[in-house]
Amino acid sequence: MGNLVTMDDLTNDDIVSVLDDAERLLPVAKGDIVLPLLQGKVLANMFFENSTRTRMSFETAMKRLGGSVLNFSSVGTSVSKGETLYDTMQMIDGYADIAAIRHPRQGAAQYSADAVGIPILNAGDGAGNHPTQTMLDLFTIRQAHGTLEGLNVVLVGDLRYGRTVHSLSHALVRFGASLTLVSPSSLKMPVEIVSDLKSHGAEVTEKESLDGQISNADVIYMTRIQKERFPDEEEYAKVAGIYRIEASSLVGAKKGMIIMHPLPRVDEIAPSVDSTEFAKYFQQAFNGVPTRMALLCRSLGVEVPKKVK
Repeated sequence: MGNLVTMDDLTNDDIVSVLDDAERLLPVAKGDIVLPLLQGKVLANMFFENSTRTRMSFETAMKRLGGSVLNFSSVGTSVSKGETLYDTMQMIDGYADIAAIRHPRQGAAQYSADAVGIPILNAGDGAGNHPTQTMLDLFTIRQAHGTLEGLNVVLVGDLRYGRTVHSLSHALVRFGASLTLVSPSSLKMPVEIVSDLKSHGAEVTEKESLDGQISNADVIYMTRIQKERFPDEEEYAKVAGIYRIEASSLVGAKKGMIIMHPLPRVDEIAPSVDSTEFAKYFQQAFNGVPTRMALLCRSLGVEVPKKVK
């Protein structure tokens, strides 16, 4: 049994093992095979912040494995009456076997993990970490390239507040990726993260323009500029819409290069890209199901069979 609060909770071998489990669970995620590994188990989906894909893919993952789900949101619950996170989590500890938590405050997932006995999966804490997203991102990359080793990955957009890129960059350098970080100066990857990546021997380049970065990339990971994380509307207006990929931008891209996005997108990827061979963001969103299935099994100590049938 185990928590997943940051990617540091997983060794490289753990990561590969979870990805292998997710691969075997693909037909279950699609509904082609029924495999009730988590029958009788209850997942609490604790969402204190809006979510579509993460919440729904956790719910789908649990239900496809025969478990059930308690969906919690801070609207219409005692949180609106001032109940503390500690008290809320104590209550959930008695109702569920495992909880996924998304919270606007960085550190809330670790706080919750320290407060309760059930395993906690961090589904995003403020501008902190989003390790289950990282796992589905790694699954998508490995699915396309057959490996995680030594790829050229370009991360684009809001690298300051974007928790998906914080978790993903750490994981990628553990597998020898070279990173190019493309962002406006006001949204650069935090200095402490960049120095940490470099201290692990990573090749990290920082740019303000996407020009010239596409042709050498194995993966382009686009992110939206997150209006809700900006303290100032004017600051947001300065950088909104600064990066945009269109189908015409992809002339000269490597065969096999993939474009990813944690979604929702605003205007960073034009609809014309959707029908190209490079677009993998909708597949990526689906991949949240098998990957979170594998993570739920791991945290609950349930082994995924070597042959799923």
